[in-house]
Amino acid sequence: MDQLVHKLRRDYPALAFAAGDSPCWSPSDSLVYYTPGAEHGPAGLLHELAHALMRHNTFANDLDLLKKEVEAWDEACRLAAGYAIELDQDHIQDCLDTYRDWLHKRSLCPTCRVNGLQTSIQRYNCLNCGHSWQVSASRSCRPYRLSKTVRT
Repeated sequence: MDQLVHKLRRDYPALAFAAGDSPCWSPSDSLVYYTPGAEHGPAGLLHELAHALMRHNTFANDLDLLKKEVEAWDEACRLAAGYAIELDQDHIQDCLDTYRDWLHKRSLCPTCRVNGLQTSIQRYNCLNCGHSWQVSASRSCRPYRLSKTVRT
């Protein structure tokens, strides 16, 4: 892992790399965090580097977030090939599944349990029963759904 970080610092001097509790990309600091010693550490590092290189600084909605995650994994695979690293495709799908599961839970109507339609970054509406609910903007928290009364 240390050799990979050294090569990345050389190849991407505009970015900073630092050990952290979990891999992530910090656009405000141009800093890529990685987890040394983690089982899939190089994969996480290259994935977060891909976010940085693709300028994934924000997302418009839940589907845009998932799209950017898929794009970053595709780019991470391309980057890995350049460093003679093979990424575990099952691990990649497991990571993407966490986002898919999170998105599914956020979109479930608290009233009728049908998937709703996202109308803003934090709001969903149910096309089945007309219920509206609010979700957290955080990607790292449990998908709580705050119900709103719909007046007809």
